[in-house]
Amino acid sequence: MSAYLTAANTMRTTRIIGVKTESPTVKTFTLKDKLCAEAKPGQFLMLWVLRVDEIPLSILNASDGKASVAVKAVGEATHALHSLKSGDTIGLRGPFGNSFTEHHGRILMVAGGTGTAPLLFLAKKLAARATRLAFVTGAKTKNELLFLNELDFLCTKQSKIAATEDGSYGLKCLATDPLEKLLNKTKFDMIYTCGPELMVRKVFELAEKRRIAIEASLERLMRCSIGLCGSCVIGKYRVCRDGPVFNATQLREVKDELGISKLGFDGSRIPL
Repeated sequence: MSAYLTAANTMRTTRIIGVKTESPTVKTFTLKDKLCAEAKPGQFLMLWVLRVDEIPLSILNASDGKASVAVKAVGEATHALHSLKSGDTIGLRGPFGNSFTEHHGRILMVAGGTGTAPLLFLAKKLAARATRLAFVTGAKTKNELLFLNELDFLCTKQSKIAATEDGSYGLKCLATDPLEKLLNKTKFDMIYTCGPELMVRKVFELAEKRRIAIEASLERLMRCSIGLCGSCVIGKYRVCRDGPVFNATQLREVKDELGISKLGFDGSRIPL
C-alpha cells in the first residue's frame, strides 16, 4: 500500500463546520480535513457516524482545507448524520478512488439525484474552458432536484435541462428522455454521468450508439474502500479501487452487469 493510500485510509476525526439543507431529504455537510480538501472530482470519502456506521459519499467540493458532501437520508447512518449540526464530531477516511479526466470542447453531463454532486464539482472545474457545457439533471419531483441555482451560474438557460417524473418542474420525463433530441442537435465531445445505475446504462448505450467518449461514476455497496472486501465488485473491477469513474472500454467489459444486478450485503446477486 502506497504512503498516500496509507495516509488516506487512516481514520481521522474532525468537526462539522457547516450544514446546509438542500432539499427535504438532502443536506450538505462541510468538514475540515487537509487530505480530502485536495480531492479531485469523482473521488469519494468514507464518513463515520460515531457509534452508528461508516458510509461512502461522493465529494461535492474540496478547497481551502475543507471538503463537502451531499447526503440523502435513506438509512440508519444517513438519518443519524442528518441529526448532527455544526460543531459535532465526525470520523472520516479518504479521499479514495480515481477521478474524472478533464476534457474540454463540447461537454454533456447527465445526473440523477445525488449523482449531481460529483458532476457539479467537475462542472465548476470545466466551465471556464469548455466550448459548451450542457447539464441534464433529473429527479422524481421538484423538491428532489439539487443545486439548480449553482447550475444557473455554470450553464446557459438553453444548456440546463431539468426533468421530473411527476412533471412538477421542468420536463415531465426521465433524465435520459431528452438526450436523443439534444444529441441530434449538438455533437458532443464528452459525456459524463452519475446517478442510478439504470440511468447510467441508458446514457452509456446512447454514447456507444453515437461513438461519443463517456465516463461514468458508479455507485455500489462499499465497505472497506481500498479493494479488500469485494462488496463493490462489478465484473473484474472493484468500484472503490478501480473506479468509481469508468470509461467506455471498461463499461463495455461490465455491460452484462451494468444496470442489471449488484451484490447485496450477504454477497448474493440482487437484480436492479
